[in-house]
Amino acid sequence: MAFIIGNRTQQTFLPPVIDDYIDEHDPVRAYDAFIESLDFKSLGIPLVPGGSADEYFPKDLLKLIVYGCSYGLRSGRNLERACHHNLSFIWLMRGSKPYYRTITRFRKKYKKAITKVLKQCVRMCIKLDLIEGNILFVDGSKIQANASIKNTWTKKKCKKMLKKIDKRIDALQKEWESVDAQEEGQESFVKAKENLKDQEKLKSKMKNILKELGTENKKSLNTTDNDCATMKSAHGSHASYNVQNVVDSKHGLIVNTDAVNENDDKNQFANQIDQANEILENKCKTACGDSGYANTTELEKIDKQGIKVVVPSQRQALHKEEKPFSKSQFTYDKERDQYQCPEGHILRFRGINKNNQHRVYSIKSPKICESCKHYKVCTESKHGRRVTRLINEEVREKFERQYEQPDSQEIYKHRKEKVELPFGHFKHNLGARSFLLRGKDHVKSEASLLSTCFNIARMITIIGVPELILKLNSL
Repeated sequence: MAFIIGNRTQQTFLPPVIDDYIDEHDPVRAYDAFIESLDFKSLGIPLVPGGSADEYFPKDLLKLIVYGCSYGLRSGRNLERACHHNLSFIWLMRGSKPYYRTITRFRKKYKKAITKVLKQCVRMCIKLDLIEGNILFVDGSKIQANASIKNTWTKKKCKKMLKKIDKRIDALQKEWESVDAQEEGQESFVKAKENLKDQEKLKSKMKNILKELGTENKKSLNTTDNDCATMKSAHGSHASYNVQNVVDSKHGLIVNTDAVNENDDKNQFANQIDQANEILENKCKTACGDSGYANTTELEKIDKQGIKVVVPSQRQALHKEEKPFSKSQFTYDKERDQYQCPEGHILRFRGINKNNQHRVYSIKSPKICESCKHYKVCTESKHGRRVTRLINEEVREKFERQYEQPDSQEIYKHRKEKVELPFGHFKHNLGARSFLLRGKDHVKSEASLLSTCFNIARMITIIGVPELILKLNSL
């Protein structure tokens, strides 16, 4: 049996209409219908000609950016190339082939509008009964910035570099002074002069960085992207952003996305849930996160709104067993504001630790502990046993009890499968292991775009292309 071999010179007839290139079940039709359903006036994108970035119809350019991102094509050059070679892109753009600079200008000009697309997507999902807004899960993940960690400067690093520069300048000046008048026109003199100028410029740059670090009270500053921060992850330390996603429990659709430059999640819980509730235009019933969000002050902000908080403490998350004579073995007397140890000795309030805002309780005399049979087991301190208590300790204990409830355990069991799926989709399916853009506003726009792409893909999976198009057209 012969092999099947094509023939490049065989004359063929393509469908006379571009619309016939694409099957009615092709996902690109759903992306087209989604963008057509958006309120462009609310987004802030005018649909009338007016500027170089509006060289092409704005709806078409937004379709191109969203659809391309959904298939891992995020750069302007890749999108331009797809418009020439990929049938689905040719269909989507109606045969138009925008230059890559036009695409990047549009994305830069309407970065805030692109951020708002996710909000409208969520509102559509609510109308289509895909988002309930009863239980919200929040989680964060580090995504590298478009900047090298080598360009991140701290005060210590700047001062060290300034010392090296001063030594280098001194060496160059001595070299310069040692050149005889007869050798003024020789290369060594010219080179030394140029090197000296370069070192002076570098010194001025270091001083400016130090000044900015002091003015803005920052621990570090990246000269490529001033808004990113040095963050640790499983792949080492990088200049990164901490991307925060809030996900609805029904179908795992993203309600809100944010990009922050804080290394951990402990100060993010209330802010992220509030942003999600604002988009939903209603308060959720339950907010859930992992132990990285176990900041009692943050959790209390949500609890005061009548929302149930399901967040384990670090102890609960690590499943630590209680050690003998741990704080839980001590009895707290609220009226007297004192603790009683298992042996009946009293630990009185001594003051507040200003560093971590804990209340400190200690034994009246170290001799009481030294004479106790459990000395060296309960404590080895020469000052006797001390116990610390959060200023809002009762609230923390409430959250711990709340987490242990059977219904809370059932909710927390589904957290990982709902809220961690989008990050896997971003990094593995869309190839978004690092951002293409720089600056917090641009990064937020890019993160929001990734979330929109995830939501559309989920909508197609749940409803199907033809049915989704019908529903979108009826909104």
